[in-house]
Amino acid sequence: MEKSPSVNRRFLLAGVPAAGFLILDQLVKSLVRADSGLFAGRELLPGLLRLQYVRNTGAAFSIGEGHGILFVILAAAVVIACAVYLFRAPQIASLEAIGMGMVAGGAVGNAIDRLVFGFVTDFLATEFIDFPVFNIADIGITVGVVLAFIGFIFLSPAAQVDATEELNRRDRARKQKKNAERSGR
Repeated sequence: MEKSPSVNRRFLLAGVPAAGFLILDQLVKSLVRADSGLFAGRELLPGLLRLQYVRNTGAAFSIGEGHGILFVILAAAVVIACAVYLFRAPQIASLEAIGMGMVAGGAVGNAIDRLVFGFVTDFLATEFIDFPVFNIADIGITVGVVLAFIGFIFLSPAAQVDATEELNRRDRARKQKKNAERSGR
């Protein structure tokens, strides 16, 4: 993947997965709500994953039940923060942009549920661990955060800067400025 894509390319890299996760999330959730009987305990991957329809009025582990509007505001803040970062960061890796798009798409998907229905439609349940029931938007958010983090830490040109050299360069620039000011008096 290219390093430090242009702003237009960043928004394209983020926009495609954002739209993909949002559309897939909303499509599958509408199927779940239309036929919840189909999504009652059916195993997808035996011993690993099953379908279980849940109306979640909170967040993970039912934290914040009844405070859906706060989660909508938080989702809006996350989307805005992602957009500002994509626009203003001097250098980013393509993987960062892709991850941020996944986060934004997932956040919008769950926010739509909260605004339209008053709950988030969850339907994927793990069988091998006790874990909250989740949905495609949640996958986008979780995987997106991991990808953005990996992109920033390992691939971003900004993370590749030698901090010592950068500080030395700044010190030299300050000294040159002071010397120029002294000689100009």
